[in-house]
Amino acid sequence: MMKNPVTNFWYALPLLLMVPMAQAAPRDLPDFSRLVDKHGAAVVNISTTQRLKHAKAAQNPNEPDATEDHPFNDYFRRYFDEGQESFDSNPLGSGFIVSSDGYILTCAHVVEDAKEIVVRLTDRREYSAKLIGSDRRSDIALLKIDATGLPAVVIGDPGRLHVGEWVLAIGSPFGFDSSATSGIVSAKTRALPNENYVSFIQTDVAINPGNSGGPLFNLKGEVIGINSQIYSQTGGFMGLSFAIPIDAAMKITAQLKSQGHVRRGWLGVSLQEVSRTLASAYGLNKPHGALVSDILPTGPAAKSELHSGDIVLEYEGKAIDHSSDLPPLVGLTAPGAHVRLTVFRRDRDTQSVVVTLGELREEAAAKPASKLERLGGNGSLGMALGEISPVQRKTLSLDYGVAVDVVDEGPARDAGLRPGDVILEVDGKRVYDVSGFQRQMVRAGVGKLVVLRVRRGASTSYLALNTGV
Repeated sequence: MMKNPVTNFWYALPLLLMVPMAQAAPRDLPDFSRLVDKHGAAVVNISTTQRLKHAKAAQNPNEPDATEDHPFNDYFRRYFDEGQESFDSNPLGSGFIVSSDGYILTCAHVVEDAKEIVVRLTDRREYSAKLIGSDRRSDIALLKIDATGLPAVVIGDPGRLHVGEWVLAIGSPFGFDSSATSGIVSAKTRALPNENYVSFIQTDVAINPGNSGGPLFNLKGEVIGINSQIYSQTGGFMGLSFAIPIDAAMKITAQLKSQGHVRRGWLGVSLQEVSRTLASAYGLNKPHGALVSDILPTGPAAKSELHSGDIVLEYEGKAIDHSSDLPPLVGLTAPGAHVRLTVFRRDRDTQSVVVTLGELREEAAAKPASKLERLGGNGSLGMALGEISPVQRKTLSLDYGVAVDVVDEGPARDAGLRPGDVILEVDGKRVYDVSGFQRQMVRAGVGKLVVLRVRRGASTSYLALNTGV
């Protein structure tokens, strides 16, 4: 006789309820208390006295005091030079002790233009610190206080760090000493605009003004980064924090300690990202590497077998995934070093190229061109061009091109052009002066897209410009 399966289920239900349900083991959240107890004493508070300037003006009683933290004070100090008076401020930042004899790491922007630096330990001892050296490109500064037997941090290896791993920051946000905040690693080797020589660790750790220069710990209590920047549209924490990897920071520190400044390797090339389309055209199985878009005529790479159009896949045996991976590696290599690059060429051939690195110098400011001319009917392109100056020719090693002096609303801004750019080519044809550029634009015709080859600082890129309506 067939049994009713529904009836059997209801008979068995009490027995099932008596069996304890298997529960997923809850994931334990990390306890950072021991880490803070053990390593928190190595984190210091840094305050500085700086000489700031602002424009003297008749004070309106209804306006905020000019010495207060008014949002327009920086504007006045930057652009008005006459009739200035000085006053002191005391910005707050963080740092950490890297050796028991009093060497301290922090961010360069924390101590920039400081005439006095005061370091306060967690036991409330205060010391006047000496600036051993500062490097603005990496945002690293090394301080020294006259003390011994200090607690020092343990240096970790950021290369072993994994996305999703727990990390802890200790610092002085808004002046609140020894504040601990935690989060996870959001990304590694993150490139930021205008930060070519640092590959950041991105986290969601709450970082605020005053945390700059403080350490980022892993769960072992090792420092794996220096908290440096946040991305914010409000001035406060928005979930995007960036730390300088400690291995790069320690290499910078060694140079600051030995010679007071940093010498960086220089390759003398412009790079761009390898898109999926370019990878397919080259015959690469996936987009990776750094595409050499241009080689400076007087740079170190010009004296080697490296060619424009090569894709750098490895630098001294280290894989290059994105174009932003290469500059930090080059910058941390000593000038004069012979480095080996593995490159992929258009003929689908992998080759090894050796380059003797030069030394990276600070870019000289180019003088604006004196001859201006508005282009397009009624300024329809939205830019003014001028001849490149002798200073630009020498500094940028150029013997052709036109300088972009002004960019307004219009196609030029939409294309991505900026004042200071030098337009080298229009649709693959070199331009030597403003009239030559105009001739090329007339040939292109109205309402067309032209491809501009543009030099910006040491880099060269391609932009698409609409010739107007």
